[in-house]
Amino acid sequence: MAGLAGCLTTSNSERDASSTGSGGGDAETYEVGYQDFQTNIEATAFPDTLYFYCVQSGWMNWPSLMQSFEDSYGVAVHDDDRSSGEALQHMRSHSNNMTHSGYNGGYTYGIVARNEGFTQAYKPQGWDKVPDTLKTDDGHVTATRRVTTAVTYRKDIYEERGLDEPTTWEDLLQPEITQDLALQTPQAAVGLAAALSVNNARGGSMDDLQPVVDYYERIQEGGAEFTDNFLAQFSRGEYATFVRYDYSGLDLKYNNDEVAEENVGVALLGGENGNKGALNMPYGYALLEGAPNPAAGKLFMDYVLSLEGQQQFLDAYVRPIRSSELELPDEFIDPAEYDRTEFQVDYSQLVDRQEDIIREITRGANI
Repeated sequence: MAGLAGCLTTSNSERDASSTGSGGGDAETYEVGYQDFQTNIEATAFPDTLYFYCVQSGWMNWPSLMQSFEDSYGVAVHDDDRSSGEALQHMRSHSNNMTHSGYNGGYTYGIVARNEGFTQAYKPQGWDKVPDTLKTDDGHVTATRRVTTAVTYRKDIYEERGLDEPTTWEDLLQPEITQDLALQTPQAAVGLAAALSVNNARGGSMDDLQPVVDYYERIQEGGAEFTDNFLAQFSRGEYATFVRYDYSGLDLKYNNDEVAEENVGVALLGGENGNKGALNMPYGYALLEGAPNPAAGKLFMDYVLSLEGQQQFLDAYVRPIRSSELELPDEFIDPAEYDRTEFQVDYSQLVDRQEDIIREITRGANI
């Protein structure tokens, strides 16, 4: 396995061929972790199923990653269908009886989990390849991929309605677009990224959220809906536009047979006054304090950060954190558009203020 040490009794050249384990009962030993966190684990300690928050089908090519991990090590990964915010709430309600081995999801939510004492230190193999700004020094939270807020739309429906490709958030205020526009609430990391993107494009900041509150009120008046379930409806033409991430639209465009590739458009949006409107949001993971099956959890974390695991994000048009070591597909959005629209925030500041920001937006816009 690329980026993973296999059975310790074999040479490096033999490891790739012999590192497949079969779960419980197998005596194979694996070396995991980076530097001070390097340790040996045995397959006899592996469960039949590993529970990891927010690893889910239909999201960032996790099905492929989950299956390849199971094929290699005999451990199935549970399809945990919940958002980053829902995962955090579940941790809080199960703080005395942690049910999951790790957290996977929005990076800032992982930092909140660390600050509340739900995580433990673990630096997986490949940790040194992650930018310093996208991992905590103590090894509690590590980014594994990053995505950018984007709008995905039905080009065929836009053409029927006489609409041009959107380039700004102002464009989405057209009645012909808001009537069947879908997006997620700020409680989910993807929804928070969208809200901050709108707010920045319209001249706001983390100290001034009124621009996005006003915007959300307007689009709701025009028929826009806040919902988690819209991909199937988009394919059927019930929603002509949705706001999520660049990867979401590109994956749907190129990896989905339910809607023709030429009928899907993906765009990054800016502001009318030249402000940038496409937040770059990291996603990552953490090993949980008191986690069941920590050995399998560590092995899974190592696999996700290995080049083999990272490649599988790329196959779904997600930019992996180690993308500089991989070749990006030509289907990715033009880099000039990222230059025009993409921005980052002070993620530490966002962590400190995240819940207040979510509360202010949801209450202000009555979401």
